[in-house]
Amino acid sequence: MLIQLSVTPVGTGEETKEITTKMMRIIKMSELNYQLTSMGIIIEGDWDELIALARKCHEEVKKYSQRVVTSMIIDDRKDLSNRLKNNVLDVEYAFGDTLETNGLTS
Repeated sequence: MLIQLSVTPVGTGEETKEITTKMMRIIKMSELNYQLTSMGIIIEGDWDELIALARKCHEEVKKYSQRVVTSMIIDDRKDLSNRLKNNVLDVEYAFGDTLETNGLTS
């Protein structure tokens, strides 16, 4: 299962990198495969792991902001694993060349 997670503090100003860093420590400690993007984080795991992790991230950001907006997109497919990397590799293969993936497929 993949989850695209975006946790946004509201009312803390334009710069959110310090708060995002605190959240990323939680994600890194989870030892789940993830890919940080400029618009959110994509994480691979099972339902219970991902929902618990999303909640921890939301609660962490909430410590630093009066309001938090959390968005999740869940892609649940039973028959495949390692989709975080393999989905990108499949597109690169079909494209016939490497694409900019910030080292995900390197």
